Amino acid sequence: MEVSVESLYREHRSWLNSWLRARLGHCSHRAADFVQDTFVRILQSGTSAAEIAQPKSYLATIARGLMVDHFRRSDLEQAYLAELAHMPEALQPSPEERAILLETLLTIDRMLAGLGPKVRQAFLLAQIDGLDYATIAQELDVSVSSVKQYMRKAVLQCLKCL
Repeated sequence: MEVSVESLYREHRSWLNSWLRARLGHCSHRAADFVQDTFVRILQSGTSAAEIAQPKSYLATIARGLMVDHFRRSDLEQAYLAELAHMPEALQPSPEERAILLETLLTIDRMLAGLGPKVRQAFLLAQIDGLDYATIAQELDVSVSSVKQYMRKAVLQCLKCL
């Protein structure tokens, strides 16, 4: 029998909603949003419901990822707004510039999150601190060829995010 995403939704929506509410402090509106987003993600992925061997585990994994992304984005946005509050009003960006800057920060955050710790550290040391590969290698206690590999991975991750 062919299992459809619609039947997956009908059979597991209530369970997923309860599972999410328990993790979101019983916030029914946010849980409902995450339920919908979870099934939208499945539809967008093109995954057939028949391919899903353990539906509850699969749905929970997707929903957990959506929650992490949401709260990470929210934390970053709050930190950005807190920094803006400390700026003189004359130097504050326009609402359009704020939106662009926030989206750029979120893109950089996604890119950095996809890197391993040493790769991320090497990339930041090169891009923010302006250190050369030899100095980074000393700082991380690795070879210069390792730093080159780290930077190659970081650049590929940047391109993937764009």
